[in-house]
Amino acid sequence: MSTRHEIRDSAMKLLYESSLRDDPMIALYALAEEIDEIIVNEDVRALVDGTLLHMEKLDGYIQKYSPKRALSRIPKLELSILRLAMFEILYDDKTPANAAVSEAVNLMQEYSYYQEDVQFINGLLGNFVRDQNTEQQAEQ
Repeated sequence: MSTRHEIRDSAMKLLYESSLRDDPMIALYALAEEIDEIIVNEDVRALVDGTLLHMEKLDGYIQKYSPKRALSRIPKLELSILRLAMFEILYDDKTPANAAVSEAVNLMQEYSYYQEDVQFINGLLGNFVRDQNTEQQAEQ
């Protein structure tokens, strides 16, 4: 049984890999299963496939909340983490927004040498969640 962190970590790695290669996702899943270092199960596939399905909308949010940095200037690792977290916040009812943000920050801390990267992820997602909460309250 995989932990939620391991599932997110594997999903992020697959999303990152897909941003670097033109291979279809099915080929990346097969490759990941072959090297056996990345978990490929139903939960991981749901996160990856859902994130890819909504990527255009997610990228729109990332661009909105990162007005000083064009999408093309955000490193692919950070984009992968942001997309995954935003997908969970918007579309995964099982994941509280604060848990998605916390996990994104943890992943960035794990894979980046730079505290500015962690702060960027935390700040962008914090603003995104605050605005999402404000919108939800306004609708009620």
